[in-house]
Amino acid sequence: MPRVPDDLVAGIRATLPLQLGLIPFGLVAGVAAVDAGLSPLQAVGLSVVVFAGASQLAAVDLLAQDASLVVVVLTAVVINLRMSMYSASIAPYFESLQRRWEATCAYFLTDMSYALAVAEFSDDDETDRRWYYLGAAVTIWAVWQVATVVGIAVGASVPDAWGVSFAVPLVFLSLLVPELADRPRVVAALVGGSVAVLGAGWPLNLGLLGGALAGVAAGVVVEGWES
Repeated sequence: MPRVPDDLVAGIRATLPLQLGLIPFGLVAGVAAVDAGLSPLQAVGLSVVVFAGASQLAAVDLLAQDASLVVVVLTAVVINLRMSMYSASIAPYFESLQRRWEATCAYFLTDMSYALAVAEFSDDDETDRRWYYLGAAVTIWAVWQVATVVGIAVGASVPDAWGVSFAVPLVFLSLLVPELADRPRVVAALVGGSVAVLGAGWPLNLGLLGGALAGVAAGVVVEGWES
């Protein structure tokens, strides 16, 4: 029997604390898809193809408002533009991989898998990056899909009093706070978060992208000053 790579197991274990927020997030996405009028098959297909919580919620919200398909797709694309920044940041760690592995890793890229991988790769040069990343990313994908399917199955029967949506920001806070290790990162987080909040009402959810770009720019400027 082939031995399971240690770094694959380490990647899986790294996701365990995040499940407390990821599972409710997936439930919310599944319930929202049903409420928007999608069939179970359409809702599952959206989850598998898009595989991005914020984009899925934005898309089903627009579908519920009878928005045109062009607007729905464009909104989802704009929200996911942050993935291009994640890709550019994490790409140097995967330069030695074959093209098919790079494509596989790209599909599984999310906020959580990116944050876990970059934190691990920057601290430990001995990690087998491919296995660690896939251990974390595929686990997140599997849990997300199962949670979404459960949300689709139970539909609107999840009481609002449960407050499952409150777990969503907690997931990202648990990833963000440990990374605030120096001044440039703190400034980037404060500026990016502030711009994203101020831009919450911008069309096509551009506030999220604007916050990300502003945060990166602020962090780079502060790092330049310090050096």
